Amino acid sequence: MSDQPTPHDRDGSAAGRGEEFVQLFTRHQRRLYLYVLSLIGDPVEAEEVLQETNVVIWSKFDQFEKGTNFHAWACRIATYQVLKHRERRQRDKLYFSDDFIQTIAAEGRFDSDQSDLRRVALVECLKKLRERDRELIRQRYAPGETGKGIAERLGRPANSVYQSLGRIRRTLLECITRRLAAAEAGR
Repeated sequence: MSDQPTPHDRDGSAAGRGEEFVQLFTRHQRRLYLYVLSLIGDPVEAEEVLQETNVVIWSKFDQFEKGTNFHAWACRIATYQVLKHRERRQRDKLYFSDDFIQTIAAEGRFDSDQSDLRRVALVECLKKLRERDRELIRQRYAPGETGKGIAERLGRPANSVYQSLGRIRRTLLECITRRLAAAEAGR
């Protein structure tokens, strides 16, 4: 039997809680790496700290409160791991104070939450677009696609396609801004 702790659900079901962990863990792994990278600046060291963070997340998952923000919880753990990493690397020439790291960490969590709100608003605003506008946006942001290529396929002048894209982007920005303002007012 392993001496690694396994997360348990409130009713004792390790399987259900373990499945929940894997889903949350995989969903947030990329964002957590980017968060650690923003604090460390070196991709190799960030990967190392991420692995250490992952071990701590797994060992403490039974302390995670279901229904709360997993990413924020994981970022707090990552911040502590970054600080530990910094203690080990104090002899490096470039050194930021612990207060600076804590401030950047707090900003990173805030930016992450704001990104989530903007992403949700974007999805909702995209649904409100006319079908042809939604399709034009989808085509433009397809990998490797260009406005000129779309114009050629549609048989439209490139300038016309760029103007349409600009109008759609402005519409999306206005919609997102309104949704974020409404969400802020509702807090």
